[in-house]
Amino acid sequence: MGLIKEPKGVDFIIKSEPLTKEQEAKLSEFIAKRKQEIAEMKKKNRAAKASNKS
Repeated sequence: MGLIKEPKGVDFIIKSEPLTKEQEAKLSEFIAKRKQEIAEMKKKNRAAKASNKS
């Protein structure tokens, strides 16, 4: 198995631009909202499983 070399003029290193304060706020808001949705789904699934066992 050999090494793969970068072709001349091609750079495989990706450097993203930093997020703006507005983008950071939106991303944080989305993550918090999504975590809440997932927690609610898990709670409903646990309740449904518990009711099916009885």
